Amino acid sequence: MSETPLRATVLGYAMKALRNLPRPVQRAVLGGATSGDLPPVAEFVRMLEIAGDMPDSGPTHAELIARYPSLSEVEVTAPAIDGVPARLYRKPGSDASAALVWVHGGAFVWGDLEMAESHWTGLMLAARGIPVLALDYRKALHGVTYPAASDDVLAGWSWAVNHPDRMGVPAAKMHLGGASAGASLAAGVAKRLRDGQGRPPASVALAYPAVHPELTGWDQAGLDAIRGRRDAVYFSPEWIHDLSVHYAGSAGLTDPYAFPGVGDLVGTPPTLIVNCESDTLRRSGELYAEQLRAAGVEVSVHLLPGAAHGTLNDPFTEAGVRTVDLLGDWIAPK
Repeated sequence: MSETPLRATVLGYAMKALRNLPRPVQRAVLGGATSGDLPPVAEFVRMLEIAGDMPDSGPTHAELIARYPSLSEVEVTAPAIDGVPARLYRKPGSDASAALVWVHGGAFVWGDLEMAESHWTGLMLAARGIPVLALDYRKALHGVTYPAASDDVLAGWSWAVNHPDRMGVPAAKMHLGGASAGASLAAGVAKRLRDGQGRPPASVALAYPAVHPELTGWDQAGLDAIRGRRDAVYFSPEWIHDLSVHYAGSAGLTDPYAFPGVGDLVGTPPTLIVNCESDTLRRSGELYAEQLRAAGVEVSVHLLPGAAHGTLNDPFTEAGVRTVDLLGDWIAPK
């Protein structure tokens, strides 16, 4: 066994063991391991295939409630959706004007409904009176590739529009959104819906999206500035290319549903884009906004100054709260 597969195997078993330890231990061991350069995609995938997922060093449900007491008012259920894991967040007694179907990120290869990007986002928006259906999906591991994850999100969306009584609003008031890779999945499904595969959402809400198969528009100085931050994950253009090929195959790089920044965007629903300044993926969000405007689509773009990628996974930060507020204000303006 060569050095690279051996290292990935060892890390995979180490991560698998770490996932079974208490959350405070996970945090202490991981430290800053979730920032900086990522392992090569092939190595990263091998590690995750063994580990099952990344350890979750984020806050527990109890810690979220302690910081944000209003979240205790939210009712969380698990609807059965054709094998797609999902959680429905609703505040009993609230009169909702809009609802959101939400998809977490994780580079198409990790993440689940427990991560803050999914769970905390659902709780926070539901506490504001916005019902949220949070979806999980099949990861690009063990030979699974596109369109499996996209099909799962489409199935979740279809369940929502067919169960307005469960969502608390008519189908016409339902929005579709996601973060990072989840934003790509949401935007891709919105294109599928636009093209006749179901009822399109009222709007699309994207947090720090990556919607192109290639990461362009950076000079070396800009890349180095983000790479040098100790609190930021560094996605290099080469890493994004390799991930895109892993996710959709070389032929899939031109698929407009796999990568919604590819192809015609006319007829896309109104779209919110929240970018993070210290995030190489910001260029994808910025380019997508330009493409949408050129296609005559209503776009609202916000930049979080100084923020690194993944603000919704940092519930106790100003940037995390700001991202939730932007999503809530877009979906259900006060």
